[in-house]
Amino acid sequence: MFYQLYELNHAALQPYRAFADATKLFYDNPLNPLSQTVVGRSITAMCELFERTTRAYGKPVFDLPTTLIDGIETDVKEKIVWSKPFCNVIHFKRSLAATRPGDPKILVVAPMSGHYATLLRGTVEALLPHAEVYITDWVDARTVPLSDGNFDLDDYIDYVIEMFHALGEDTHVVAVCQPSVPVLAAVSIMEANDDRYSPSSMTLMGGPIDTRKNPTAVNKLAEEKGINWFRDNVIMSVPWPHAGFMRDVYPGFLQLSGFMSMNLDRHITAHKEFFMHLVEEDGDSADKHREFYDEYLAVMDLTAEFYLQTVDTVFVRQALPKGEMTHRGVPVDPAAIRTVALLTVEGENDDISGVGQTKAAQTLCVNIPKEMRMHYLQPKVGHYGVFNGSRFRAEIAPRIVQFVNDHAQVNRNSNVTPIGKRARA
Repeated sequence: MFYQLYELNHAALQPYRAFADATKLFYDNPLNPLSQTVVGRSITAMCELFERTTRAYGKPVFDLPTTLIDGIETDVKEKIVWSKPFCNVIHFKRSLAATRPGDPKILVVAPMSGHYATLLRGTVEALLPHAEVYITDWVDARTVPLSDGNFDLDDYIDYVIEMFHALGEDTHVVAVCQPSVPVLAAVSIMEANDDRYSPSSMTLMGGPIDTRKNPTAVNKLAEEKGINWFRDNVIMSVPWPHAGFMRDVYPGFLQLSGFMSMNLDRHITAHKEFFMHLVEEDGDSADKHREFYDEYLAVMDLTAEFYLQTVDTVFVRQALPKGEMTHRGVPVDPAAIRTVALLTVEGENDDISGVGQTKAAQTLCVNIPKEMRMHYLQPKVGHYGVFNGSRFRAEIAPRIVQFVNDHAQVNRNSNVTPIGKRARA
């Protein structure tokens, strides 16, 4: 009943939120002399803070209408090119001249871990000037009717393989955080089957390939509690009137609570500073706060079977690095990968996927030639800095682009940059 109580609580607060909006409009009106006083600004700040902390945030938009290509502003349009009940693949189609040489295709596999794919807006934005970018837009499980069936980790891997087939040969994949494991599994299966649609390169960023290495609080919690604890305590049924009514899910608001509790002091301080920015009429700082939390507080539900299978496989049993992971009964063997170039990226201060967890893929993929592999540790960034922010744009994104270009099929035999000459690699 906890999910139902959460929804009921949100509905019960609606009149108070409406009152807070009305009060804010009254004290924010330039015709009201109190709007120019500290008292008036304090009241409007309190009203906005209350409204924002009790709001149910909807799915954000990517809002990437243009990009710069060769110094020229170019229009970008979103187009769904592949669709299944639990995921769409969006192509950020750039308006390029027909005579311009083609750029590599990059499939960005976004995390299915509570937040929407728009969390990777900065990742997409940084890659757009250099590639045809596609991204997995995972669907909120509470919006998927029971009649569309279940979705587990095996289905996730199947989806990824189907995406490679849909995008065609010489596709490159970038997996951010959680999808590192299923993407590595999908590529292992494709290589074992000599699948012609195996990607040309695979970039794994901040992913829990081997959580035995430098375990974080997230990893330790999963090991200590065990899969039965998660099944008994975090799985709930979607309440009416959502389309996914009666579907068993791991609710997004629980996932968000877990993330926020890890850095609760930081979030409290951020909201206190937001209040002061509003009172002091520091619009730029207040806008930055709104932009971040509009994205961070927008969450989605995960199907129970996917969540539990992922926790058990990745965090409890560490099945992939132990050689015990299977996909529909068939062993997953990263040693089968021979023709896919591998780049692993980690953040020095990552408190979600510890240093060494992603690099473990380099050890598992023993048959990838040395000249087709690379690891990069980004100094002074945490988990989110691995795929977003100024250091990502300046340090990580250029390495991904260079790696992708080096290992595109047309360049693979003639344009591979020697490892020793890669800038600070």
